[in-house]
Amino acid sequence: MAFKSVLSVTGADHSDKDVTIAAGLCAEGGANLSVLIMASPPLGGSIPEWPKRRAAAIARLEKRYRQIEKFSHDMAILEKTSRDIQKLLAALWTCYDVDTEYCDQASVGDAVRQRALCSDLTILGPALLNDIDLGPLVINGSLFDTGKPVLVVPKGAEATLSPRRVLVGWDSRVEASRAVREALDLLSGAEEVRVTLVDPEVTCTGNGTEPGADVAAYLTRHGARVSVDRLPSAGKPAATVLAQHAIDTSADMIVMGAYGSRRLRERLFGGVRRWIEAKPPLPLFLAR
Repeated sequence: MAFKSVLSVTGADHSDKDVTIAAGLCAEGGANLSVLIMASPPLGGSIPEWPKRRAAAIARLEKRYRQIEKFSHDMAILEKTSRDIQKLLAALWTCYDVDTEYCDQASVGDAVRQRALCSDLTILGPALLNDIDLGPLVINGSLFDTGKPVLVVPKGAEATLSPRRVLVGWDSRVEASRAVREALDLLSGAEEVRVTLVDPEVTCTGNGTEPGADVAAYLTRHGARVSVDRLPSAGKPAATVLAQHAIDTSADMIVMGAYGSRRLRERLFGGVRRWIEAKPPLPLFLAR
């Protein structure tokens, strides 16, 4: 399945770097780009009971006034960001739409999910990756709540939807299978696909008697040029071994499953950030 509808989420106070990356990828693949600009309001919860004492009442009124001022300021920034991004996209790509969402943090996931459900791919750029408040919420809405894939593009990465060399992290789990299926067009068009297993166990079920052979055959049937690498961990985390192997084989992208329960979402986001920050930048294609 080709990526014909791409979602890019950005904060109202972010730079236009993430949108520029997403526009370039959409132009490369002839996809429509939907940009969602997000901001959180200062007002939240119910209006508290009016204080009985005059001084307390005045203090509460002044606080509410400052909140309303901030609300007006944030809305002005959101509208300006929207105009700037539309102007930018008009010069970069013709197939796009821009929307804004002003909601509290508890509603960010739902707002993103609504858009991601009708998109083929969500792109998480370096500015959003660096936003520890908004980033995890976008991951929640786009990856965990929809089952749709996410492309993480760290700072300095050469992002492309036509990678020449791709490393697939494989462990015979459902998440890895979904990642392979969602990335099938990328994999079948690549010059080289390296299915990589770390410490695979030979079993009658699970990995099978020849670990990696089954998924390699599947990809070959879809036109991919596949080789299988079985690597020892030597006591290192599997993610570290995969990242180093991607570097050693000059991979342009890593494809892997996203693991973790709903309660571990922020840990996943933090793990992705730490992994990318500690290694040479490579786009990371995730599916749940």
